[in-house]
Amino acid sequence: MRAPAVAAVLALCAAAGGVVWWQGESRWRGELYCFADPARVWGVAPRPPGVTPSCPASQGVRREVRSGQTRVEQFTLPGWAPQQVRELLTAQGFVVAHALPDDGIQVEAVLTRAGETVLYTAAHQGEGTFVTLSSPGER
Repeated sequence: MRAPAVAAVLALCAAAGGVVWWQGESRWRGELYCFADPARVWGVAPRPPGVTPSCPASQGVRREVRSGQTRVEQFTLPGWAPQQVRELLTAQGFVVAHALPDDGIQVEAVLTRAGETVLYTAAHQGEGTFVTLSSPGER
């Protein structure tokens, strides 16, 4: 009777461990894998209504984000609003170290804060704006 009880406890522990592992891995299986918190922009500011988060579909980028080599977040905004997301970051202490004006295709800026560097790109996407934030990962 003792052996079946031990086997049952071990089976329960294995099942619980599998559930914990599955839940921990769920971020990497989802469409918004690149966000620690999809409700926030770069983890520092609440994402405004109407700003839709997304992540690159590339499996290579997914691997780089998961391994910490790259950090990336993407957003789609209605209308041409190239400064909206950038202003959220500058309000949280990021400084524009370098910027390129709208060339008819996109707006670019390099933002810095406390040793962190973020490349900000806002591209025309039809009538809307497609914003990409990226930086080297933590390695």
